[in-house]
Amino acid sequence: MTSSAEVASRLEAVWRRESARVVGSLAAFTGDLGQAEDLAQEALAQALSQWERDGVPTSPGAWLTAVGKRRAIDGWRRRGRLAERERTLARELEQDQQESTVADEWEPIDDDVLRLVFTACHPVLSREAQIALTLTVVAGLSTTEIARMFLVPVPTVQQRIVRAKKTLAAAKVPFEVPDSAEWQARMGAVLQVIYLVFTEGYAPTSGTATLRRDVAGEALRLGRVLAGLLPADPEVWGLVALMELQAARFPARVSRDGAPILLEDQDRTRWDRNQIRLGTAALERSDALGRGRGPYALQAAIAGCHAVAASVADTDWDQIVSLYQALESLGRNPVVALNRAIAVAMASGPEEALAIVDEVAASGALDRSHLVPSVRGELLTRLGHTEEARHALKQAVSLATNDRQRELLESKVAAVSRAGAPAGRREPR
Repeated sequence: MTSSAEVASRLEAVWRRESARVVGSLAAFTGDLGQAEDLAQEALAQALSQWERDGVPTSPGAWLTAVGKRRAIDGWRRRGRLAERERTLARELEQDQQESTVADEWEPIDDDVLRLVFTACHPVLSREAQIALTLTVVAGLSTTEIARMFLVPVPTVQQRIVRAKKTLAAAKVPFEVPDSAEWQARMGAVLQVIYLVFTEGYAPTSGTATLRRDVAGEALRLGRVLAGLLPADPEVWGLVALMELQAARFPARVSRDGAPILLEDQDRTRWDRNQIRLGTAALERSDALGRGRGPYALQAAIAGCHAVAASVADTDWDQIVSLYQALESLGRNPVVALNRAIAVAMASGPEEALAIVDEVAASGALDRSHLVPSVRGELLTRLGHTEEARHALKQAVSLATNDRQRELLESKVAAVSRAGAPAGRREPR
């Protein structure tokens, strides 16, 4: 027998890795995203007890999908709604995939995940609901993690997801990639959630991991698929460029013991040069369409400035400041403002940057995030205001939700405390 703690840990890892494919397969099977998500949760509950008794199956994703399908069939039978197509599916499932001998081959249809994203981003939902639902079913994030990401209470996220499922069901939204004429109405949300999924892989909001390559990789895969479907959309290429360029740093972002390595300390020879070329080519393709740079292309251009610099000192910080200013002109964003402050500090000094950070702090937009006190503490350290810097960094520690991020901030507090030793290092980029 496997202990309940081991099963719970393994199941969490499986869900993180395969939730989108499990829910996508179940949604394709049932034609109902809300029902698919509920079935997946029921399969998870069954796994907790059954895996403890029988052990973890060889293909846990396939096991969860098979159990979810059986529960769907049982539900259809109970309601007397098992149509001929459903009867055929039931017979095939019963004949070919007995619960005790789930096939080892786990070959989900990739398009199911793309359909999942488009369905969750249907225009009948508000943007907030689209994002919350997609992050749940595609990235496998908990409501707590999503709440931390957007600095809102957990019940708010839960309500958004419940209402989103009910709205999709009431509107009888089909589980499909829409006709090309309908894509544009959903593209803003689709691009946003794909990048949010990538961001969760790049810098997890909670847990002990510095980096989740599987999550970031799935987002990048979806972006590449979209670029193939929409080759004339500059922002799709901009998003792909941004993800490629940021993913290129992955080999140098984590130490052997799993700790984050800051941008200024990264061994740039370990950056993936092929991926940098792919990102640069995607940005050039976006620019070649001649419609100007949107927010993702601008961020990709910033990432490109880092990618071509031999060191932090050789980086074109003035250009990065200009790109952040252009990005802010498209819409005010407190995180963008903080990043601009870091670039301003490198280009012009910490005093000017501190004024930008104080403006963000005064807005209250990031009150629940460690980002403002973290950047503020760094700038105060560089200005020699040791006591204020230590106070700000300790506040950042109290707000950090990722264990590795918290450890990094604690090390900065310790550095500042040691006879005013400088701890002026930026957040991992």
